Amino acid sequence: MVLDGAGWHRNESLIIPDNIRLLRLPPYSPELNPVEHIWDDLREKAFHNLVFDSLDTLEDHLEEALRDMENDQDRIHSIVAWPWIINSLMN
Repeated sequence: MVLDGAGWHRNESLIIPDNIRLLRLPPYSPELNPVEHIWDDLREKAFHNLVFDSLDTLEDHLEEALRDMENDQDRIHSIVAWPWIINSLMN
């Protein structure tokens, strides 16, 4: 699991299961956080120049866009499977 430098991602009492490995990013480095790139892709492809009549309409559109993204594994892989992330998981 990739974590950014946010303070709420640190807790001494957190028990990390054996099957989870934490990869902490340097502070103030959103460009290294793959989730930031997911949001960029989502904004660019699903929300470009759109105006919504209501918050419910926006939420419906977001749900549909996230479902589409979830079903397109190649797209997600191209955005988040950077060599340094894959290498850190293999070592």
